[in-house]
Amino acid sequence: MQENTKLMAGELHSLSHRMKDAVQELKNVRSLAGASMLSALGVVIHAVTTVVASLTQIVSFAFLTVGVSGLLYGPVVTGCIGAITDILKYIVKPNGGFFPGFTLSEFILGFIFGLFFYQRKVTLARVFAAKLTTTLVINLTLTPLWLSMMYGNAFIVLVSGRIVKNLIMLPIETGLLYFLLKKVQEIVQQKTS
Repeated sequence: MQENTKLMAGELHSLSHRMKDAVQELKNVRSLAGASMLSALGVVIHAVTTVVASLTQIVSFAFLTVGVSGLLYGPVVTGCIGAITDILKYIVKPNGGFFPGFTLSEFILGFIFGLFFYQRKVTLARVFAAKLTTTLVINLTLTPLWLSMMYGNAFIVLVSGRIVKNLIMLPIETGLLYFLLKKVQEIVQQKTS
Protein backbone atom coordinates (compact mmCIF):
# COMPACT_ATOMS: atom_id res chain seq x y z
CA MET A 1 0.00 0.00 0.00
CA GLN A 2 2.77 2.41 0.94
CA GLU A 3 4.58 1.44 -2.29
CA ASN A 4 1.53 2.42 -4.36
CA THR A 5 1.25 5.74 -2.54
CA LYS A 6 4.90 6.55 -3.29
CA LEU A 7 4.41 5.57 -6.93
CA MET A 8 1.32 7.78 -7.20
CA ALA A 9 3.13 10.72 -5.56
CA GLY A 10 6.05 10.27 -7.96
CA GLU A 11 3.69 10.26 -10.96
CA LEU A 12 1.94 13.43 -9.74
CA HIS A 13 5.29 15.16 -9.22
CA SER A 14 6.41 14.04 -12.69
CA LEU A 15 3.15 15.31 -14.22
CA SER A 16 3.55 18.66 -12.47
CA HIS A 17 7.13 19.00 -13.75
CA ARG A 18 6.13 17.97 -17.30
CA MET A 19 3.23 20.46 -17.34
CA LYS A 20 5.58 23.30 -16.32
CA ASP A 21 7.91 22.32 -19.16
CA ALA A 22 4.95 22.06 -21.54
CA VAL A 23 3.86 25.62 -20.73
CA GLN A 24 7.42 26.82 -21.38
CA GLU A 25 7.21 25.31 -24.90
CA LEU A 26 4.76 28.14 -25.74
CA LYS A 27 7.68 30.58 -25.34
CA ASN A 28 10.05 28.56 -27.51
CA VAL A 29 10.07 29.80 -31.12
CA ARG A 30 11.61 26.53 -32.34
CA SER A 31 8.75 24.55 -30.74
CA LEU A 32 6.10 26.81 -32.23
CA ALA A 33 7.71 26.58 -35.68
CA GLY A 34 7.96 22.78 -35.48
CA ALA A 35 4.39 22.45 -34.25
CA SER A 36 3.22 24.77 -37.05
CA MET A 37 4.93 22.59 -39.66
CA LEU A 38 3.26 19.50 -38.19
CA SER A 39 -0.02 21.39 -38.27
CA ALA A 40 0.44 22.17 -41.97
CA LEU A 41 1.26 18.52 -42.63
CA GLY A 42 -1.91 17.55 -40.74
CA VAL A 43 -3.96 19.84 -43.00
CA VAL A 44 -2.45 18.20 -46.08
CA ILE A 45 -3.11 14.70 -44.74
CA HIS A 46 -6.69 15.70 -43.90
CA ALA A 47 -7.17 16.91 -47.47
CA VAL A 48 -6.76 13.31 -48.67
CA THR A 49 -9.12 11.76 -46.11
CA THR A 50 -11.59 9.09 -47.10
CA VAL A 51 -15.29 9.30 -46.35
CA VAL A 52 -16.42 5.78 -45.40
CA ALA A 53 -20.20 6.01 -45.30
CA SER A 54 -21.22 9.62 -44.89
CA LEU A 55 -19.93 12.76 -43.27
CA THR A 56 -20.30 10.93 -39.96
CA GLN A 57 -17.76 8.20 -40.87
CA ILE A 58 -14.38 9.57 -41.95
CA VAL A 59 -11.02 7.79 -41.95
CA SER A 60 -8.09 10.18 -41.56
CA PHE A 61 -4.48 9.74 -40.54
CA ALA A 62 -3.98 13.37 -39.50
CA PHE A 63 -3.83 12.16 -35.88
CA LEU A 64 -0.26 11.01 -36.61
CA THR A 65 0.98 14.60 -36.80
CA VAL A 66 -0.85 15.39 -33.56
CA GLY A 67 0.86 12.43 -31.88
CA VAL A 68 4.30 13.58 -33.01
CA SER A 69 3.56 17.11 -31.82
CA GLY A 70 2.43 15.73 -28.45
CA LEU A 71 5.68 13.81 -28.13
CA LEU A 72 7.89 16.75 -29.07
CA TYR A 73 6.05 19.81 -27.73
CA GLY A 74 3.69 18.66 -24.97
CA PRO A 75 0.00 19.00 -24.23
CA VAL A 76 -0.29 22.80 -24.18
CA VAL A 77 1.27 23.57 -27.57
CA THR A 78 -0.25 20.49 -29.19
CA GLY A 79 -3.73 21.29 -27.87
CA CYS A 80 -3.53 24.87 -29.16
CA ILE A 81 -2.09 23.79 -32.50
CA GLY A 82 -4.83 21.12 -32.75
CA ALA A 83 -7.53 23.76 -32.40
CA ILE A 84 -5.89 26.02 -34.99
CA THR A 85 -5.38 23.05 -37.33
CA ASP A 86 -9.08 22.18 -37.13
CA ILE A 87 -10.00 25.63 -38.39
CA LEU A 88 -7.40 25.41 -41.18
CA LYS A 89 -8.63 21.94 -42.17
CA TYR A 90 -12.14 23.32 -42.51
CA ILE A 91 -10.92 26.20 -44.68
CA VAL A 92 -8.92 23.87 -46.98
CA LYS A 93 -11.46 21.04 -47.24
CA PRO A 94 -14.81 21.63 -45.56
CA ASN A 95 -16.70 18.47 -44.60
CA GLY A 96 -20.19 19.71 -43.78
CA GLY A 97 -20.68 22.83 -41.69
CA PHE A 98 -18.19 24.33 -39.28
CA PHE A 99 -18.92 23.50 -35.63
CA PRO A 100 -16.76 24.75 -32.72
CA GLY A 101 -17.25 21.46 -30.86
CA PHE A 102 -14.91 19.77 -33.34
CA THR A 103 -12.30 22.45 -32.62
CA LEU A 104 -12.62 21.63 -28.92
CA SER A 105 -12.23 17.93 -29.76
CA GLU A 106 -9.00 18.64 -31.63
CA PHE A 107 -7.68 20.61 -28.66
CA ILE A 108 -8.52 17.70 -26.36
CA LEU A 109 -6.90 15.21 -28.76
CA GLY A 110 -3.65 17.20 -28.75
CA PHE A 111 -3.76 17.69 -25.00
CA ILE A 112 -4.30 13.96 -24.34
CA PHE A 113 -1.51 12.93 -26.71
CA GLY A 114 0.78 15.48 -25.02
CA LEU A 115 -0.06 14.11 -21.58
CA PHE A 116 0.69 10.56 -22.65
CA PHE A 117 3.83 11.16 -24.74
CA TYR A 118 5.63 14.37 -23.70
CA GLN A 119 8.91 13.58 -21.94
CA ARG A 120 7.87 9.92 -21.68
CA LYS A 121 9.32 6.76 -23.18
CA VAL A 122 7.27 5.52 -26.12
CA THR A 123 5.88 2.06 -25.37
CA LEU A 124 3.21 0.06 -27.12
CA ALA A 125 1.13 0.02 -23.93
CA ARG A 126 1.34 3.82 -23.58
CA VAL A 127 0.40 4.39 -27.24
CA PHE A 128 -2.50 1.94 -26.96
CA ALA A 129 -3.72 3.65 -23.77
CA ALA A 130 -3.54 7.07 -25.46
CA LYS A 131 -5.35 5.83 -28.56
CA LEU A 132 -7.99 4.03 -26.48
CA THR A 133 -8.56 7.17 -24.41
CA THR A 134 -8.97 9.38 -27.47
CA THR A 135 -11.22 6.80 -29.12
CA LEU A 136 -13.52 6.65 -26.10
CA VAL A 137 -13.51 10.37 -25.27
CA ILE A 138 -13.51 11.86 -28.76
CA ASN A 139 -14.58 9.31 -31.37
CA LEU A 140 -17.30 7.59 -29.34
CA THR A 141 -18.47 10.45 -27.10
CA LEU A 142 -17.74 13.97 -28.31
CA THR A 143 -17.95 13.46 -32.08
CA PRO A 144 -21.37 11.74 -31.93
CA LEU A 145 -22.52 14.45 -29.53
CA TRP A 146 -21.45 17.22 -31.94
CA LEU A 147 -23.01 15.41 -34.92
CA SER A 148 -26.21 14.91 -32.95
CA MET A 149 -26.33 18.60 -32.16
CA MET A 150 -25.58 19.58 -35.77
CA TYR A 151 -27.84 17.20 -37.68
CA GLY A 152 -30.45 16.19 -35.11
CA ASN A 153 -29.62 12.48 -35.30
CA ALA A 154 -30.02 10.36 -32.19
CA PHE A 155 -26.78 10.22 -30.16
CA ILE A 156 -27.04 6.47 -29.50
CA VAL A 157 -27.52 5.74 -33.21
CA LEU A 158 -24.39 7.74 -34.07
CA VAL A 159 -22.37 5.97 -31.36
CA SER A 160 -23.52 2.50 -32.41
CA GLY A 161 -22.69 3.27 -36.03
CA ARG A 162 -19.14 4.26 -35.07
CA ILE A 163 -18.27 1.33 -32.81
CA VAL A 164 -17.35 -1.15 -35.57
CA LYS A 165 -15.19 1.36 -37.45
CA ASN A 166 -13.37 2.33 -34.26
CA LEU A 167 -12.84 -1.30 -33.21
CA ILE A 168 -11.26 -1.99 -36.59
CA MET A 169 -9.18 1.18 -36.66
CA LEU A 170 -7.93 1.12 -33.03
CA PRO A 171 -5.20 -1.52 -33.54
CA ILE A 172 -4.26 -0.12 -36.96
CA GLU A 173 -3.95 3.44 -35.66
CA THR A 174 -2.13 2.25 -32.54
CA GLY A 175 0.44 0.38 -34.63
CA LEU A 176 1.01 3.28 -37.01
CA LEU A 177 1.33 5.78 -34.19
CA TYR A 178 3.65 3.51 -32.18
CA PHE A 179 6.10 2.95 -35.01
CA LEU A 180 6.12 6.62 -36.00
CA LEU A 181 6.61 7.87 -32.44
CA LYS A 182 9.29 5.26 -31.76
CA LYS A 183 11.22 6.43 -34.84
CA VAL A 184 10.82 10.12 -33.97
CA GLN A 185 12.01 9.45 -30.41
CA GLU A 186 15.07 7.59 -31.72
CA ILE A 187 15.93 10.50 -34.03
CA VAL A 188 15.53 13.03 -31.20
CA GLN A 189 17.70 10.94 -28.87
CA GLN A 190 20.41 10.67 -31.52
CA LYS A 191 20.42 14.43 -32.03
CA THR A 192 20.70 15.13 -28.30
CA SER A 193 23.44 12.55 -27.71
